[in-house]
Amino acid sequence: MRVHVTDLIPGDTMLREIFNRNGVHVLKKGTIVQLEEISRLLQHSIDYIDIEPREILLSIDPSSETPESLSKVKPHFDQAIDGFSTIFMEAFKTGKFNKSVVDDSFQPVVGSLMGQKDVVSLLLLLNGKDDYTYKHSMQVGMLSYYLATWMGYSSRESYDIGKAGYLHDIGKSKIPKEILDKPGKLSPQEFEEIKLHTVYGYDIIRESIDDKVTALVALQHHERDDGTGYPKSLREEQIHPYSHITAVADVYSAMTTNRVYQSKQQLLIVLRELYSLSFGKLNGKPSHAFIQNMLPNFIGKKVILSSGESGIIIMNNQSDYFRPLVQTSDRFIDLSKEREFAIQEILF
Repeated sequence: MRVHVTDLIPGDTMLREIFNRNGVHVLKKGTIVQLEEISRLLQHSIDYIDIEPREILLSIDPSSETPESLSKVKPHFDQAIDGFSTIFMEAFKTGKFNKSVVDDSFQPVVGSLMGQKDVVSLLLLLNGKDDYTYKHSMQVGMLSYYLATWMGYSSRESYDIGKAGYLHDIGKSKIPKEILDKPGKLSPQEFEEIKLHTVYGYDIIRESIDDKVTALVALQHHERDDGTGYPKSLREEQIHPYSHITAVADVYSAMTTNRVYQSKQQLLIVLRELYSLSFGKLNGKPSHAFIQNMLPNFIGKKVILSSGESGIIIMNNQSDYFRPLVQTSDRFIDLSKEREFAIQEILF
C-alpha cells in the first residue's frame, strides 16, 4: 500500500527499507511508524512510502488520556505541595521550619521523577490557578532537579539543587498576604517589600538547616548576570551556580503558571523569552541546557492554534525552534513560515 508521508498514521508498518535521495538509510523494513518516524521522513524530504495494508485505522491523538505513569506521580506532587504549605505556615509563625518535613515532602517526588522524561506533561499535570505560591515552589524544585541532571550534576547534587529550588521562595512567608496576593500592579513601596523575600528566605533557611548553599539560592535567585537583579545587584561570577539554575526554573515556572495578577503564558512562548533572557540576564549555560532538553518534550503534544484548528506538533524547526511543524486533520502547518498562525494552547 503506497501512501504519501502526510497520510501516514501512527501504527503503520514500513513494507520496505527507506532511503533518501542521497542513499542515506532512514528507516528499516518493519518499522512501526510513530510521530518521530513521520518527522524523520519529512526531514529527509521523502514523499511516498510503502506500508503494510491497514487493518484498523488508529487515532492520531496521543493525548486522549493522561498516561498511567503520570497518574502515579500526581499523589507525590500533591504531597509535596501540602508539605510546602506546612513548611510555609511554620516559617510564617516561628521564622523557621522542621527540616525533616522538607525531605519527607520532596524526596518522594524526586523518586517518582526517575522514570519520567516528559517534563512538559508533568508541567501540564501541575497546571492550575489555586495555591500559586505552593505549586510554584513545587515546580521550581522539580525543574531545578531536572536541569541539574541535564547539566551533568550527580544524583546527590541534583537532589540538593532541587531541594534548594523547592525552598527558594520560603521568605514569602514573611511578606504580608495583601501584597503577596494583590491582583493589580504593585506600588514601588510594595515591590520593595516583595524583594525582601530573598533576604527573609536566607535567614529562615539558616535558622532551620545547616546548609549555607540552599540559603544562598533563596537569597540569589533574583540576581542577574548583568548586575540588574536583587537584593545585592551581583554579577555573573558572584552568583552561585545553583542559584543560576534555580533562577531559570523560577522564571520559566512563574511565566507559565496562573497567578492572581497575571495569566500564564504558553509553554513554547516562554522558552523563546528564556532564550532572549539568556544573553545578559539569566545565565546562558543553564538556560540553553533547559531549552535544549525541553524542546523534544513538545513532539507529539496536542495543540490548539489561533485559527481554532487542533493539531499535533510533529517536528521542531531548525530555523525557528519555537515555531514547530504542526499536523492538523487535513494539512501540515509550518509555523516558522506561516506566521499568521500561532499556538494558543498546549494540551496533554
